Amino acid sequence: MKTWQEAQRYCRENHTDLISGLKQLQDEELKNVTNSVGNEPYFGLFRDTWRWSDGSSFSFRHWNNNHNNQQYNSDQCAASAFNDEGRWKTDSCDQKKPFVCYSEKVILIKENKTWEDALYYCRDHYHDLVTITNQDEQRRVQEKAKNALTPFVWVGLRYICLKEIWFWVCKESLNLERQNDCNISGAMETRGEHRWFQRNDTEELNFICSKD
Repeated sequence: MKTWQEAQRYCRENHTDLISGLKQLQDEELKNVTNSVGNEPYFGLFRDTWRWSDGSSFSFRHWNNNHNNQQYNSDQCAASAFNDEGRWKTDSCDQKKPFVCYSEKVILIKENKTWEDALYYCRDHYHDLVTITNQDEQRRVQEKAKNALTPFVWVGLRYICLKEIWFWVCKESLNLERQNDCNISGAMETRGEHRWFQRNDTEELNFICSKD
């Protein structure tokens, strides 16, 4: 039982963050967990105007029927009322409640490796070099990248010069010697706007793996 701020700090220190966003809130495992804890557990939405704790951009909302008639203060947070079909309610952030964390499915590796070595490291120890296909994935990866020890981090973006295309490796079998003739791969800058850059893949950088 913790206040919303205590719950957020606990989740960030021990997992990734308070549960946030549409996909996580609809997950069947979440329903089973929250039904077992009861007592309207906190999740990662707070008013400022309402935004998610982990920075997700989801606009999905599931407020209770009294939401439009409620008066709000700046110190209000959101909780899920499971005796009301899981609809959301607001409460003071200082109230102590159970809460639900989630663990991110990407990990920053603070070792310097070439792009190819990073690829095989991720595939040997996790799943693959990370793929980024939407803005929320970009936001979560760049939060990891901020803690890197190198100015860029490798991601799973590869360039084939002969075909003049960029592509995400996504656990595909890859004949690097046959497919690549210019040694270019993609990396994200760890500061600034976290844009993607083409880098010589013999450069040794930190990198980000996906866990599944």
